[in-house]
Amino acid sequence: MLILARKRNQSLRIGDNIKITVIGIQGDQVRLGITAPQDVQVLRQELYEEISEANAQASRAAQDVNLTVVLDKIQKLGAETSKDEKK
Repeated sequence: MLILARKRNQSLRIGDNIKITVIGIQGDQVRLGITAPQDVQVLRQELYEEISEANAQASRAAQDVNLTVVLDKIQKLGAETSKDEKK
């Protein structure tokens, strides 16, 4: 982790196209201005974590549903195969 000290109205750059400027400091809060291309997503850490967790839960749910569907189909095929073998 790179640690930098900046004063009000000072900036730092990330690559060629992202600029972060200290807009203001009040007590223990720092206001930042971020200039970045529209295709660069800028999120607060807590929001990023919330979205990541929601995506992980959705993925797990989709996997569970897909596995259930696959299992049902396998069981149906097995039942049909058993019927065919008895004939």
